[in-house]
Amino acid sequence: MPSKKRTISAEDLYKTEVLSSARISPDGENVVFTLQRVDPKTEKKYSNLWVSAASGERLGLPRQFTFGDQNDSSPRWSPDGSQIAFLSNRGDKEKPAQLYIIPFFGGEARKLADIDGGISQFSWSSDGKRILCGVTKMDPEEVERQKDEQKKKLGVVDRHYTRLFYKLDGSGYLPHQREHLWVVDVKTGKPRQITDHPVWDEVHATWSPDGKSIAFLTNRSDDPDQNPDAIDLYVVDAKGGDPRRIDTPIGDKSQPSFSPDGRWISYYGSEGEGVWYKNNGLWIVPSDGSEKPKNLLEGHDLHVSASTINDVGSPEQMPPTWSPDSSRLIFPVSIHGSSILMGIDCNGENLQTILGDKGVVSSFTFSRDGSRLAYAFGKMDELWQVYVREMATGIITKLTSVNQGLFENIDLGSWEEHWFKGKAGNDLQGWIIKPPGFDPSKKYPTIIEIHGGPLTQYGFLFMHEFYYLAASGYVVAFSNPRGGRGYGEEHAKAIWGGWGDADYDDLMSWADYLASQPFVDEKKMGVGGGSYGGYMTVWIIGHTERFKAAVTMRCVSNFVSMWGSSDMNWVFQQTMNNKAPFEDLEKYWKHSPIAYIGKAKTPTLVIHSEFDLRCPIEQGEQVFVALKRLGVDTEFVRFPDEFHGLSRGGRTDRRVARLNHIQRWFDKYLKG
Repeated sequence: MPSKKRTISAEDLYKTEVLSSARISPDGENVVFTLQRVDPKTEKKYSNLWVSAASGERLGLPRQFTFGDQNDSSPRWSPDGSQIAFLSNRGDKEKPAQLYIIPFFGGEARKLADIDGGISQFSWSSDGKRILCGVTKMDPEEVERQKDEQKKKLGVVDRHYTRLFYKLDGSGYLPHQREHLWVVDVKTGKPRQITDHPVWDEVHATWSPDGKSIAFLTNRSDDPDQNPDAIDLYVVDAKGGDPRRIDTPIGDKSQPSFSPDGRWISYYGSEGEGVWYKNNGLWIVPSDGSEKPKNLLEGHDLHVSASTINDVGSPEQMPPTWSPDSSRLIFPVSIHGSSILMGIDCNGENLQTILGDKGVVSSFTFSRDGSRLAYAFGKMDELWQVYVREMATGIITKLTSVNQGLFENIDLGSWEEHWFKGKAGNDLQGWIIKPPGFDPSKKYPTIIEIHGGPLTQYGFLFMHEFYYLAASGYVVAFSNPRGGRGYGEEHAKAIWGGWGDADYDDLMSWADYLASQPFVDEKKMGVGGGSYGGYMTVWIIGHTERFKAAVTMRCVSNFVSMWGSSDMNWVFQQTMNNKAPFEDLEKYWKHSPIAYIGKAKTPTLVIHSEFDLRCPIEQGEQVFVALKRLGVDTEFVRFPDEFHGLSRGGRTDRRVARLNHIQRWFDKYLKG
């Protein structure tokens, strides 16, 4: 009997609420989280705090906790559970969000402090009397401009930089001020800056259990922009003063966390310079620096990360979480398309999976006694929801049903997981989404999507774009070729210094596998992808004519011109044997898709954002102009004022327009 449900539309993005930042109260009785919504009239996005009971009569009955058209985000419980601190722009929507505190048992929110700058992180001290913040102050000229309406109206006159890294996709042009540590007195609201330097940033700060010390990460080389992996772990007195360096291996690091007994500091990191492909490990070191750090995951070939690609709310990377007795650590791992929670003893033994298979765990926190775990979990066919798990029994309860009213009336189609062999005999994983009303006796036009990164993964996580294309009558297929995460370090390293080689082979093996499926029309196959996926799309059209249409989005096309023009600046050369183009021009050109564009015959739509600072729009412009000159059917769609992440967080009307352009292009060539 035909389904009475409708199919998903591009416009459903307006109706979709995005859940994030789930945090359980210290007593384990309540969970606070954030819900973001879109106002279709203004195209603005707003977020408020919601609370759900984790037990009792109101279990699974969330209630809205803050109200209004503003952005309330990043809720954090006070240690006694009586208050929630959060960031909000409710005071002045044109200025960076400020710290607010709201009583949990009733009362209005109050602004804690007025800081002229952006707050990137914050946490309560164990006694609940202070809040530690990471703050990047506004540049003096920006503060002055905000106070003068005429100067504010005229805007920036010029930008003068002496540092290498001066822009960041998603943020824009960076201020001259660096991120430093501040402590705010909760009772008086008085803020106090405890670190300062014109060159060094202090990031990922965390309190010691007794509130007397603060651990943080910083790059204290003479020019951090020239030595991005020289990140060190420091501890400073909470009142300020000279920080103490703890000896750790050189390499990327993030999210330090004190053990409850104060004896240890854990952090995520890898060892070495310019080796992005290495697994992100879980390290511990004595807080007094008396022993060398050790990677508890040495020999396990696991990558610590919550990252799995989706387009409706990104996963949140949580810091290493200690058991109450300081004997064990809980952390996320990206593996085989899932982002799971794992645990390991501090001696490196008893590695276990806690939960998360066939899905992605985002934010997770434990009650103070460790008996109850709250977490946000996303699945292939369901957006983020909040769950609680009783650690003693393993019983899991779902607390939210966000977007249920929307999706209970939508037929998404069906999905399947597939494993197949690559050209090198390697095992590869992919997924197929079949359209609503799928008829196994028919052959369907098929679209292969390629993920960005490349050091990430597709997986068991909802992708609105894929379901939208499936709703248009396509089989949509996506896989994880070599060069990405989730399958060990060698899999990730396979294309290091060689984009377009092993990854191309794996994608062609995926195309062959799909062509062998009885429901796939191999004469009507299309290909598309964004960022690195856009790179591979342009690479593919220069190396094969098997696809009838292509869509390249926010692509990399020319490594030579991308060097120094991306927000990643010069460090892209680390993927090219760490040589600049003027040192090895041949290698840069060899791995640039634009070098092979002369062989392209595939009709290709080029989509790019005009304020993309990661892959500058000139990368897409080169592809469009080249195809046009070659007489290959092509069109160029440009989105003003949007960063690299348009498909995930851009203005909703532009996201809708983007999807409609993609569908229109594939319809023209795969259904004609």
